Amino acid sequence: MTPKTRPRAAGGCSLDQLTAGEQGVIETVDCTPVVARRLMELGLVPGTSIELVRRAPLGDPIEIAVRGVRLSLRRAEARKIHVTTG
Repeated sequence: MTPKTRPRAAGGCSLDQLTAGEQGVIETVDCTPVVARRLMELGLVPGTSIELVRRAPLGDPIEIAVRGVRLSLRRAEARKIHVTTG
C-alpha cells in the first residue's frame, strides 16, 4: 500500500478511491444540501453509472464520465460520493 492509496471495503468506496478506467454506481451523495443539490443537477444521482476517466498530475481534480458527459470534480467533493463497484 502506497501513502496515496487507502484500503477499500469490498464492493463499495468513495469516488476518489476509484482508479482510472474503473466504473461504479452511485449509492449516496453525502455532503451539505447546497453542494449535494449542485452535484445532483450535474447528473450525479444515486443509481447512476459513473466512471473515473483520469486524474490531474497532482491528483486533483479528477475527470469523471457520467450520462455521456465528462465532468471535473475536486477530490474533496468526490470523497463525499459513495459508489459500489463490480
